[in-house]
Amino acid sequence: MKKLFSNIKGDAFGGITAGIVALPLALAFGVSSGLGPEAGLYGAIFISFFAALFGGTATQISGPTAPMTAVSMVIIAGIVAANDGSVEKALPAILTVFLLAGLIQIGLGFLGLGKYIRYIPYPVVSGFMTAIGVIILLTQILPSIGYYPKEDAEFVAQFKPQAEEVILENILKEEAGEGILVLENFKETIDRAQQITPEQILNESQTLAAKEASGTVGAIKVLPRALKHINWLELMLALGTIIIIYGFKRITTAIPSTLVALVVVSGIAYGFNLGYRPISEIPGGIPIPRLEMFTNFSLGSITPYIFTALTLSLLGAIDSLLTSVVADNMTKTKHKPNKELVGQGIGNSIAAVFGGIPGAGATIRTVVNINAGGKTKLSGMIAGIMLLLIMLALSDVASKIPAAVLAGILITVGIGVMDYRGLKAIPSLPRDIKLGPVRLSSEVLIMLVVLLLSTFWDLIYAVGIGLVIASLMFMKKIGDLTAERSDVKSLKEEAWDDEGNFPSALKEEVFIKHLKGPLFFGSTSDFQALTEQIPNTAKTVILRLGRMQYMDQSGLYAMEDMLQDLSKRNIQVLFVGLLKQPRYMMERIDIIPNLISKDHIFKEFDSCLNWIKSNVKDEF
Repeated sequence: MKKLFSNIKGDAFGGITAGIVALPLALAFGVSSGLGPEAGLYGAIFISFFAALFGGTATQISGPTAPMTAVSMVIIAGIVAANDGSVEKALPAILTVFLLAGLIQIGLGFLGLGKYIRYIPYPVVSGFMTAIGVIILLTQILPSIGYYPKEDAEFVAQFKPQAEEVILENILKEEAGEGILVLENFKETIDRAQQITPEQILNESQTLAAKEASGTVGAIKVLPRALKHINWLELMLALGTIIIIYGFKRITTAIPSTLVALVVVSGIAYGFNLGYRPISEIPGGIPIPRLEMFTNFSLGSITPYIFTALTLSLLGAIDSLLTSVVADNMTKTKHKPNKELVGQGIGNSIAAVFGGIPGAGATIRTVVNINAGGKTKLSGMIAGIMLLLIMLALSDVASKIPAAVLAGILITVGIGVMDYRGLKAIPSLPRDIKLGPVRLSSEVLIMLVVLLLSTFWDLIYAVGIGLVIASLMFMKKIGDLTAERSDVKSLKEEAWDDEGNFPSALKEEVFIKHLKGPLFFGSTSDFQALTEQIPNTAKTVILRLGRMQYMDQSGLYAMEDMLQDLSKRNIQVLFVGLLKQPRYMMERIDIIPNLISKDHIFKEFDSCLNWIKSNVKDEF
């Protein structure tokens, strides 16, 4: 406790500054997610406070981030679409998924998996981050030019027949559930159909129109139409925001340019009564728990999203721990990864209960906190309290912010989140694979696959596919390197230093094989060719295994098959330098002692050589 208050002045200034920086981003991410600006604020408040309180990085400032919001946006859109386009109806399931993601993060921390996050391949992270930027840019084009598909009467009218079909289908489902659907008598169906109002058809048509224009593919589809219906005022507000954000940075970085843009452009729009489109109203008062997520809980509603929740939790873990590394480098401290995961999980879980979107450690806000003097967990807690006070005092004012301003802020976020270092490296990376007549870099291929699949298909599956491809390519490379280093060569072609005294008279009778590196499924095909390469004159094979540190099940059975083949040819095998793990594996399935007796296993080559001199005769 004493340590927590050891830097009150610096932590207060750092936390207040970070909270102010977080305000416009929290509002923008909330709007972008589809749950509204208050969801972004609630997420920023609770995640910042509780992740700091329970986390393992002293200076970390947490809250909604671009990657977490992009994935949340996909989750929200999918669940809303499954609930007839009603956000209110879908909200319990949405928040339950977010809560589950937070609980999974807590579990990851308790299981001690934080240290393994660093093994995610860089090309996967690079492709994902660039895709996040592209997704944000594409999805913010429409609001930045003031085009909203639900409000385009001509566009919405195209979906009227489909809307009527959906409404009728819902009536039939209701009747089937009530047990009154009878094929011989559709009187009830006709009566209910006649009660359908034009407003119901319009609402369903708007829902279908919004769904058609959602996501990156939807935004691209309606872009030609949107460009014919540009709201020039909204466009000017968005452009003004972007210009101030980039321009003010050239003047000073002491004051966040995002906040300056938010205040200046919103002030101009409101002061001159320009007739702009404001964001949705932010409710005032203390946030209250959304208990309907528990009272209306349905396992069936979230079962399809369990894998999504897992991916969301892993993404939050990666995002947070990468920021923790940045904080370590700046403060010369060392974070506790597993404790940080527990803190992030608690923050995301509590935020979900209060209706907030999930988040993670935010690099920019953390850097701002450190530069402003933050040194302990108190700074992150103060940032959360600062946002709560702003919401309580200024919710009415914040509700007057133009939607186009937040779209402009998000466009700069999308541009900034892309991995330019990875993109710049594309021409210089070695082209180590060949696809038909084209040679490509495997790293670039992975990055592009993740980028394209994330942007135009599914973020979750894209990361999974990227990891699988990266793993397969890594195993192929390791297998090739292992095979290259452990080529089967006779003694007269290659000899290790301690083999110099090997009797020249026995070189035809004895064949030596050097195994260098692990014997695993990526190298078994080359190893299996060993029996074919052994000369017909050989009666004894020496396997030097001192550099074979590891053997998996595939390697184990490849070894067993080879030993059985040699046994049939009356060729005896000697092991030299057999290490602990491979020996344990071979003892489990009785390769030792059934195929290789313990008398034929030697610690040193010299003792093996003495055995050779005593037991092998020169026959050629």
